[in-house]
Amino acid sequence: MKCLLPLFLFVSLFSYGQRTVSGTVTDPKGRPIEGANVFLDGTYDGTSSAADGTFSFSTSETGTRLLRVTFLAFEPFSLEVDVAAATNLSIRLKESVNALDAVVITAGTMEAGDKARVSVLKPLDIVTTAGSAGNIVAALQTLPGTQTVGESGRLFVRGGEADETQTFVDGVRVPQPYGASANNIPTRGRFSPFLFSGISFSTGGYSAEYGEALSSVLLLNTIDEPDQEKTDVSLMTVGLGVGNTQKWEKDSFSLNTAYINLAPYQVAIPQAVDWNRPYESLSGEAVYRHHFNDGVLKVYGAFDAARFDLNQVDINQPEKVRFDLANNNFYFNSVYKGIMWDNWSIHAGVGFGYSRNGIGINLDDVSNVETAGQVKLKLQKKFSDRVKLTVGGDYFRTKFDESYLGNSGDTFQSGYDSGIAAGYIEMDVFLSKKFAFKAGVRATDNHYIHQTDLSPRASLAYKVSRFGQFSLAYGQFSQAPRQDYLKYEEAFETEKSGHYILNFQYARDGRTFRAETYYKDYSDLVSYDTETSQSNSVFRNDGFGYAKGLDIFWRDNKLIKNLEYWVSYSFLDTQREYQNYPTETMPGFATKHNFSLVTKFFVSEWRSQIGITHSYTSGRPYTNPNESGFQSDRTRPYHNTSLGWAYLLSQQKILYFSISNLFNVANVFSYQYANTPDGSGRFPRRAIEPTADRFFFVGFFWSISEDKKSNQLNNL
Repeated sequence: MKCLLPLFLFVSLFSYGQRTVSGTVTDPKGRPIEGANVFLDGTYDGTSSAADGTFSFSTSETGTRLLRVTFLAFEPFSLEVDVAAATNLSIRLKESVNALDAVVITAGTMEAGDKARVSVLKPLDIVTTAGSAGNIVAALQTLPGTQTVGESGRLFVRGGEADETQTFVDGVRVPQPYGASANNIPTRGRFSPFLFSGISFSTGGYSAEYGEALSSVLLLNTIDEPDQEKTDVSLMTVGLGVGNTQKWEKDSFSLNTAYINLAPYQVAIPQAVDWNRPYESLSGEAVYRHHFNDGVLKVYGAFDAARFDLNQVDINQPEKVRFDLANNNFYFNSVYKGIMWDNWSIHAGVGFGYSRNGIGINLDDVSNVETAGQVKLKLQKKFSDRVKLTVGGDYFRTKFDESYLGNSGDTFQSGYDSGIAAGYIEMDVFLSKKFAFKAGVRATDNHYIHQTDLSPRASLAYKVSRFGQFSLAYGQFSQAPRQDYLKYEEAFETEKSGHYILNFQYARDGRTFRAETYYKDYSDLVSYDTETSQSNSVFRNDGFGYAKGLDIFWRDNKLIKNLEYWVSYSFLDTQREYQNYPTETMPGFATKHNFSLVTKFFVSEWRSQIGITHSYTSGRPYTNPNESGFQSDRTRPYHNTSLGWAYLLSQQKILYFSISNLFNVANVFSYQYANTPDGSGRFPRRAIEPTADRFFFVGFFWSISEDKKSNQLNNL
């Protein structure tokens, strides 16, 4: 008994020194939270809340201590307490805005990629969408808000012209995003989809970070870190390509090259083009990445050398017009993203683009050179999970020189040297898991045309259910007049547009639905008094217009096993009075109704993916001089059904076949009329049609990798 006395006294003294901490943990609506971790910071003293939200634990600590409470999907909670009086505490946790089901502003923006909160496209969709032929722009034209302008191949968004969309790689602007082309011959985007991990396509209301775009921005993000070393080989009916990726401890390097020559293809498949020399190009892209402890440096470079020679029909010329082009293009950027101090992050980048064209028009020669570069700095600070501040600035300079040498010996020089400085500030605020808003302003100063603009922008989102939310966006946007005008004149103002967008989005378990209505107003558009813009034109900034409409998107991979599909529809009402238009009317590139259906069916027994894409647009306006009215006639509707079939020869070898315009529909994009009537008093015309009724493609794709499993269509 005497032996147990010291132990009894020790336990008594220990119990006397213990204190109880107790209370209740609830959510923002006062409902109890079960399983929350409650503990004193720096100690092992703590417990978990019970089913009714209550907690209680003992501690030998004294004085003021920091009580912490954590629970998944809620913000960590901290409270300084006097341990002696820390009983019956009432703790209400806030929902974490970083949770996967938290609100995200979606008005005007569609994202693709693994990091996207709600993805309408996957990077793989770019190459597996029938009819896209690996062209990023062609795949995006299956989304709502875009219009198919077949003779151009560029992105036309919500009643805007192609130059109203700007392209950015890792946040740095690309001066020349499209390949070389000729009048009424469609071009392609310059970029290979295999080097990009994510795409953000904004059809309006975008961040104050981006400028010089009246309608849209396309953001391409290169892969931060490849998963393994790999070599890809492509053998195609139009050329060949090789890609390779190498990895080290902190560095990686990826390279893609391609050689395209349409001569063999056009021998087999006749074209509606009189080629002297079919299209030929050599291109390549490379990305180098280096990872630091708190950041990553990426260096991206791309080159493209292309040439072709053809004879084009002009109804106002007695003979075909010979047009030959040699284009050399180079683009480079270097971007660093990292963490600095005190929750500040940095995104710094520099980009440079060079494009040279040597053009022959019959016996006349035209040559032009454009060099353009951007420097950019963006700083962000997270004051908490709920408040983020972004400040930044950029400077974009363009120098363009063009010279004309006529066969008769006459010459003409034109060009410009423009610099645009911009700064912006923007704040993201999450008031709760259900409600967030973004507000900012961008200021720009164009040194060449001596114009300063201030562009406020704001957007907000409210989550009405676990899977559904509404978003609103407003913004003012400005853009310098296009190259065709600036090379002749500098007395311009910036062109302007205002965006007003209402969006609803529902996303759940492989299904996504988006409905978006919008209104855009245009002002200060460029007009001129000649048939085309030329050196003797009188330019003014008195053009105006509007665009309004409705975009609907539905994607589903649950309805039928192994079937993935999406449907998009756009209604567009737009009119403009600009360029040499005598009155306000729908421009010739616009269509009122646009519809796309994209399907992909996986047939495991055949080791195949079969894709079908159907695109429809209503008729485009044009002016018929044989009838009264300006832009009062319409072309017949455009239909194009494309089929793609990918067959897995072995785990890393794929045979791919595709055909466009499967049903051989005779599509017409527009008409060219003679300047003078014929003997019967009517103006003859010719149809502007596709360069071929159909396009056939066959390719063999072989991947060589460490895991001996991955291929260029990773879902096969």
